Amino acid sequence: MRPSGRQPQEIRAVSLERGVTKHAEGSCLVKFGDTHVLCTASLEDRLPPWLKGKGHGWVTAEYGMLPRSTHERMRREASQGKQSGRTQEIQRLIGRSLRSVVDMKLLGERQISIDCDVLQADGGTRTASITGAWVALHQCVEWMTARNMLTASPIKDHVAAISCGIYRGQPVADLDYAEDSEADTDANFVMTGRGGICEIQGTAEAEPFSEDELMKLLGLAKASIADLVELQKRAVA
Repeated sequence: MRPSGRQPQEIRAVSLERGVTKHAEGSCLVKFGDTHVLCTASLEDRLPPWLKGKGHGWVTAEYGMLPRSTHERMRREASQGKQSGRTQEIQRLIGRSLRSVVDMKLLGERQISIDCDVLQADGGTRTASITGAWVALHQCVEWMTARNMLTASPIKDHVAAISCGIYRGQPVADLDYAEDSEADTDANFVMTGRGGICEIQGTAEAEPFSEDELMKLLGLAKASIADLVELQKRAVA
């Protein structure tokens, strides 16, 4: 039995509320149960130096957790003078995931920066960030289209993510903190709306997992991400 009482394939209640901030060109408040992340998309007329003059744009991401997003207060990373390795890894994952479904040439010589700020954490913050970031990105592209800044949408497909793992011998979808902290195997799956795999991150916390177990986790992820893509479609409709 899962601590939450959910079935193995059952994800938490998910909501995607777009347009939640006044100033950003795109925004989305994403909730996976008690994990809440604010995603904003900002259009910038600047590029990394190595991209200047090449005729295409860039999508990048930053990620952070508010001090009381967890059970005990964390120090802001800015006060420590550097980002943790975990933070850097997650924001690179978010950026890679979004870039996999964006045509950079259609974007033009512009950069869209996605900020994912964790307001409340209960497991799966990186997967929630990716899922919500796509909605914020989509709204930013709509903003640009309405101002005749684009000849066509650079977004080629949806992208969403889910965590899956083996908890007490059972493959389960969408681990919350209680499960994640005790899981035998923890994995994150990033996939497109058409079912393409962008990234799989999997770790055995105890005994190594088998190929059969990996395929079971992949099956759970595919079904869960298909549901998330439907929620994204409703959010941007």
